[in-house]
Amino acid sequence: MTKLGVLASGRGSNFQSIIDSIKSGYLDARVEILITDNPDAYAIERAKNNGIPFLIMKPGDYPDKDVYYSAIAGALKERGVELVILAGFMRVVKKPLIDAYPMRIMNIHPALLPSFPGLHGQKQAVDYGVKISGCTVHFVDEGVDTGPIIIQAAVPAYHDDTEESLAERILKEEHRIFPYAIKLFIQGRLRVEGRKVIISGQKKADSILINPPIL
Repeated sequence: MTKLGVLASGRGSNFQSIIDSIKSGYLDARVEILITDNPDAYAIERAKNNGIPFLIMKPGDYPDKDVYYSAIAGALKERGVELVILAGFMRVVKKPLIDAYPMRIMNIHPALLPSFPGLHGQKQAVDYGVKISGCTVHFVDEGVDTGPIIIQAAVPAYHDDTEESLAERILKEEHRIFPYAIKLFIQGRLRVEGRKVIISGQKKADSILINPPIL
């Protein structure tokens, strides 16, 4: 059983999808700890409802970011965490945590990286007028949404989309691919070579989505 540590700042819907995937038996894992930087995060309620310990760790309570992320790494290590999940953690993770968990921190981003990194990926996509958007699970490095890509899901984007309507469509796919990425890790099927994540036993497909459809 793989021990997970989850970092979240907000409502924690991806956190809930991971909890549900564990309860259903899809993931052979246990969430050992939720760490949040936001005392008002709804993710805390999800942790309480599922008997998961949580810590509120605010950056302002520490001398600097390195000390802050060292403290987070220590809290995770203390609980034997093997894989760290960023489920809507709205901060750029710094070197002390990355060094403690090299290529063992996963993040999900609501865009098809490397397009539209950073905040408001859905709004960036709407403003740019893309026809296909989606989400990306990647390993975390010291950049902003620059780590090796594990899995991506595509969704259509329409001319009348708002940030909210596109975000809702993307979120459904986030809840599908994040647990799957974790499952691949648990199964030992992920290997990082440079920028590429090699997935053992991966099946190949042809065209998945064209938008607008060719009639």
